[in-house]
Amino acid sequence: MRAHEGDVLRFTGRTVGTPEHHATVVKVLGPNGEPPYRVRYDDGHETEIFPGPGCVNETHPPQDAAFGRPREERR
Repeated sequence: MRAHEGDVLRFTGRTVGTPEHHATVVKVLGPNGEPPYRVRYDDGHETEIFPGPGCVNETHPPQDAAFGRPREERR
């Protein structure tokens, strides 16, 4: 996973009845957007994490400045 400051991470519930939760990346601590990340949860709590398989980066893909649309759509 790669993330940037300001990205929103969604953590899915790992067991039935466990709700999803979200966190905003406050600081990327690894090289090239890789973990660990310092995140802030909706309740204001901050911590450092290494996201597991139940974590999804919900932020839209980075825009290609030359073309103004997501990189994977450029041909």
